[in-house]
Amino acid sequence: MVICATLVSTSFTVGAAITAEIDPALLTLVRFILAACIFGPWVYYRYGLCFSWSLFLRCSLISGCLVIFFWCMFFSLRYTTALNTGAIFALVPSISGGYSLILNQERLSKERLLALFCGMVGVIWVIFKGDLSLLLSTQWNKGDLVFLAGCFAIGLYTPLIQLLHRGESMAVMTFWVLVTGVCWLLLLAAPQFSTMDLSAVPTFAWLGILYLAVFTTIITFFLNQYSVPFLGPTKVMAYSYLYPGIILLIDLALGHIPPPPIVIPGIVVILAATFILQRSPQKM
Repeated sequence: MVICATLVSTSFTVGAAITAEIDPALLTLVRFILAACIFGPWVYYRYGLCFSWSLFLRCSLISGCLVIFFWCMFFSLRYTTALNTGAIFALVPSISGGYSLILNQERLSKERLLALFCGMVGVIWVIFKGDLSLLLSTQWNKGDLVFLAGCFAIGLYTPLIQLLHRGESMAVMTFWVLVTGVCWLLLLAAPQFSTMDLSAVPTFAWLGILYLAVFTTIITFFLNQYSVPFLGPTKVMAYSYLYPGIILLIDLALGHIPPPPIVIPGIVVILAATFILQRSPQKM
């Protein structure tokens, strides 16, 4: 899961590097198509087509959350930093917990509530750089607000899987989530087809999209699937709190300007939340 968290964290940095070169909806569409084309043959070989309208409609609801999130992610990275988006993403476990309480009647332990609270405190600290006046004046930039909206969408992802799963293999469900995601994105990206010159997209952007499709979509799925039986879903979810710290290390390795030192305590608090969730009971 540390490897998985590292790969997911790189998606923020890669996304920030290529989002100016291609429309966010079109970027996400190409990513989903590549992932489905690469993943599809393996799913067909292992499980068969497994199509049903019930599965298609259920996966359409789930993929709708993903499409909204990825569009918001790539669009927001035009206006905010990878570190900020990684920090805001640490709110997702709290958002998802609220949805689970309503949709799945999931009960949260005291330790998990404490971890979620610590994560939220750390996120707020990073975003506002420890400046209480900025918090009180709610001076979020445009990118932060767009990405926050995307986080409310992705927060529904896990609760909807639990609510709508009917015993299918998770590999099959993931494939149809990718396919239905392509359908949503075709509708969303249709207006850009007539104006977008794909030949003008630089090579590094195509390489970035290929990286996102393979490493941060397909491989992270397998890593999550492998880890859940050993750690349980709660502990697997806790690794999302590692994103801000890993993104900070990636940015420093790439020679980017480091964040002000006042941000570091917030990242430390977010990391502490990870360890609290790792110690929490597996069944809630």
